Amino acid sequence: MFISHGIGFIELGLAWWKNPEDLRHMIKIDGLEQFEEAHKKNKGVILLGAHFTTLDLAGSLLRQYIDVDPMYRKAKNPVFEHFMKINREKRFTNLIERSDIRSVLRALKSGRTIWYAADQDYGAKVSVFAPFFGIPAASIKATSRFAKMNDSPIIMFSHYRNDDGSGYTLRLQAIPENYPSGDDVVDATLINNILENAIRIQPDQYMWTHKRFKTKKNDAPGLYPPRTRKRKRSRHINQTQNKS
Repeated sequence: MFISHGIGFIELGLAWWKNPEDLRHMIKIDGLEQFEEAHKKNKGVILLGAHFTTLDLAGSLLRQYIDVDPMYRKAKNPVFEHFMKINREKRFTNLIERSDIRSVLRALKSGRTIWYAADQDYGAKVSVFAPFFGIPAASIKATSRFAKMNDSPIIMFSHYRNDDGSGYTLRLQAIPENYPSGDDVVDATLINNILENAIRIQPDQYMWTHKRFKTKKNDAPGLYPPRTRKRKRSRHINQTQNKS
């Protein structure tokens, strides 16, 4: 996983500064016809994504086939946010900040395609608990709500770095038509299962570092070291520096 993260960091440069047409010969895309069928419904399309280490490069490659509006989370670091935004804006017509629900609805009603990742933990208030790799995980309810907004079809978008070094595989796959069901837990369980199946293809290329299981259900034991340990260590370092 850490090796994959390192490669992904280099690929970030390709995504932002390399002409994607120069990489077209390295792309294999599966399921484009499924997207085209969904797009014909004139309801907009939701591309359901996940945080793979090929994220930005895959988006740049996909843009050669689909005009997509990515949703993103504003970075805390202002320098990284600046470079991320201006370079993504070179590739995409519109960027939608994840809290801008009005822009999501506007895009879907105008028949556009939004790219949305449903695999992060945003806390219990906006989530239900559904199994993810056998562990109860706080799973956001927004996916089904986006689908209800305009009765928009959902296509799973996954992307992988080929093990043989030949390039990249982009996969588009329609999810069951009975989604959303109206039950948030059932819907979140289905989405998590779809994401899990996509991740299992190349589990080392998934961004496990974003702490998918940080929100605990009831009194379940935590899977990550508590943050207080880091704070105590920082306080100890500061005290030592002050004494010196």
